[in-house]
Order: sequence, then structure tokens, then C-alpha cells
Amino acid sequence: MSYSSQALREQARKALHLQSHRTVTVLSSLLAVQDELGYVPTEAIEEVASFTDSTINDVWGVASFYTNFRFAAPGLHNLEVCWGPTCHLLGAPRILQEAQHSLGLSGEGETEDKRFTLRYNTCLGACSQGPVINIDHRLIGQVTVERIRRILTELNGSPRS
Repeated sequence: MSYSSQALREQARKALHLQSHRTVTVLSSLLAVQDELGYVPTEAIEEVASFTDSTINDVWGVASFYTNFRFAAPGLHNLEVCWGPTCHLLGAPRILQEAQHSLGLSGEGETEDKRFTLRYNTCLGACSQGPVINIDHRLIGQVTVERIRRILTELNGSPRS
């Protein structure tokens, strides 16, 4: 979904004013915006700076420090592949390779059609079920190459050959 600059600002302001924390910080404000929009656009950085009486540089400093903040709109489907030690040993490299191949990606990022966002996650917290993926906030364990291929096919049509 694409928003105009003004619409992004309005949504960011809404998220900022709805924060329920007693203490509002740059970090809590950035989290509120990302929860609302799915990412932190430039317009939101400016709104957070104004809202928290901070400089744009200060807000960018906080936002860029934490790897969980996104600065581009995510794809329609979000796929995270656990890259923790247990999942890695149980086959995550093969799962990641198949996901990248199926989606036509060489690393993390969005597919050209914006249907998928692929990200690596240092730990999804389900080591006993490894290798694990998270697709659209749904944790799936004991993933095989065939299973990731089937999941992506169901969500996208046919994978790349």
C-alpha cells in the first residue's frame, strides 16, 4: 500500500499521540510509528523529532542504531528465516538458499513486485523446532527445502525454476 507524504505524516502523528507510556522517548515513538505503518519513513522521522523536541539527526541516530527498524515499506508477505546457531546447524542455510532462489533475491530485501520481504533473524526463539521461519507473524518449525518451496508457491503462485 502506498501513501502520500501527507498521509504518512498524519498516520505517524496519530501513532505518536496514541502512545500509552508514561514516559515518551524517541525510541518509544519510533516503535509506535513502525507498529502503525510497518516501517519508519522520512516523514515519520521528522514527526518524531518534532514530537519529542529532538533533532532529526538525533532521531536518525536512534533509528539507525537498532536493526529492527525498517526504512522502506515491507512487502505484502514477510518471511524471516531464523539464523540462530541451532537453526543454522539444523539446515537454515538450505532453507535460506531455497527462499532466495524461489523469490529471486540474492540477500535480504523485497522482491521486485513487492509481494515478499525476506529477512534474516538472529533467533526466533523456537530452537527445539529448528529450522524455523516466521511468515506473516506465523511461526513454522521443522522447515525443509520442500516445505519452504510449497509455502512460497501457495503464497505467490509458482516459484522460479
